[in-house]
Amino acid sequence: MILQILKWTVRLVLVAIILSVMSACTMLGLNYASLETGNRPDPQPALEAGFDPDQTRRTLETELYGPWPENLPVTVGPRRMVDDAYLNGRGTLEEITITIGSGDGARTFPIVLAVPNQAQSNPVPLLISQTFSDNCSVFPNDPVSELGGAVCEGTNMTGMVGFIATNIFGTYIAYAPVDRYFEAGLAYASFPGWSFVPDSDVSGPAVMAELGNTPAPTSALMAWAFGFHAAAGVLGEDDRIRSDAITAIGHSRYGKSALIASGWSDRIAAAIAHQSGFGGGSSSRSKTGETLVRMANSYPHWLRPELGPELENGLNLTLDQHFLLALSAPKPIFLGNGRRDVWSDPNSSFVLAQAADRVFEARGVEGLPAGANMRTFDPGAEISYWLRPGGHSVVSEDIDAFIAFKTAHFGETKPKETSLLTSE
Repeated sequence: MILQILKWTVRLVLVAIILSVMSACTMLGLNYASLETGNRPDPQPALEAGFDPDQTRRTLETELYGPWPENLPVTVGPRRMVDDAYLNGRGTLEEITITIGSGDGARTFPIVLAVPNQAQSNPVPLLISQTFSDNCSVFPNDPVSELGGAVCEGTNMTGMVGFIATNIFGTYIAYAPVDRYFEAGLAYASFPGWSFVPDSDVSGPAVMAELGNTPAPTSALMAWAFGFHAAAGVLGEDDRIRSDAITAIGHSRYGKSALIASGWSDRIAAAIAHQSGFGGGSSSRSKTGETLVRMANSYPHWLRPELGPELENGLNLTLDQHFLLALSAPKPIFLGNGRRDVWSDPNSSFVLAQAADRVFEARGVEGLPAGANMRTFDPGAEISYWLRPGGHSVVSEDIDAFIAFKTAHFGETKPKETSLLTSE
């Protein structure tokens, strides 16, 4: 009896620790994001239709993200066929090893690529995802490789850890729904962002400093954005992939880097930034949710060095994040949000989308649809705003929205506008 009590006590303690760690970045709660945007101040400074993209990039690099490592070398290593009859013969599953950087500090890691059979006769659009989980968990039933080259033997998303992770952050926080992407005629590639630059305020900056003699990235977000750029350059050379239809897709911190990649890289044709929050699609000046100051202090390696203390000491950034959104124009961008994800401030994200619309319209595309509100989802719009019930997670409805957006812009037909109506 005493042994059983001890076992359950240990389990409960472990569960409490896991919950604490996994919820630290989202401050899980039961509150809802406001749907009222008319009482929000206009984003400052005002964004003019003829704004200077190059100057904007320089300012964002100097103040927020650190330099874009444009000359960082990228080399391609071995390719491996993992499964030539993947998903019961519907396509192939392959691995490409790439190296970013030079010398002893270069980083080598595998990218997993899934290509549907129709790509053999007609090139298909591609989604490149940066994942939180390792390749073993994203492809749990396939002998893909871990960082370091060892072949996976099952998923790491098992037991209590997997149960808690998927119940808090959704089924697709780890697992990739490649079968659904294949049905839509899409190829899919992914790698953990941390396999390039570790998500650590100690090892992350150390790795970035040793990558090479180019202007090195000094923030993980900028490095991860370059990771999208590097992967797109390699995969875009594949005859089965439409190099003009490569989308960077990421959730949370990797949603931030997907938006940066879209704004800096000419290889990225679109961005799906799901719940990107501060440093991404939400206002740096907002006092709702996590706030940029708190994020910069909690995850100092995500942004340029010393930004957190400088913000606390009164630094005012020159530009708000509607300038980041405008850098993508006229590329389509998807801004995903959850009604209960107040931590990411979906309200300010919509207001910034409204402000960025002016630049998209000036580039001759639709931008945010006229009369749109936070509940209106138009996958065919160049600024496609998505709000669903629930919190900071990746769930089945999100995958449907991602696919609708991707096929609307890079498929043969455009789906009609739909509205998300929810009691929340």
